[in-house]
Amino acid sequence: MTENKPNTDPSSSDGWLDPADDAPEWTDEMFEMAAYIVGGKVIRPATGYLGPNGMVRGRPPVRGVAKQQVTLRIDPDVIAKFREGGPGWQARMNEALRKAVGL
Repeated sequence: MTENKPNTDPSSSDGWLDPADDAPEWTDEMFEMAAYIVGGKVIRPATGYLGPNGMVRGRPPVRGVAKQQVTLRIDPDVIAKFREGGPGWQARMNEALRKAVGL
């Protein structure tokens, strides 16, 4: 099977290398955040991700008590009433439930 595959080893004389490689040069910050792997063993895991414009990917860290996701069956007219208020209807529903139980 390997006889049909081209040699992709970059150290070989017939290996393909992109002459117009536009990958940015690594900064000191990128090296500090990178994972160190030797022989397939993680020596130090990565400490984060630096995305475009210095933004960090993913949700922000949870402050205080994290909310718990549940599956709940609610009448369609109740959901429609909360959705009429636009974005944030889940938070308004949470607040209504908190008031109903005296929190």
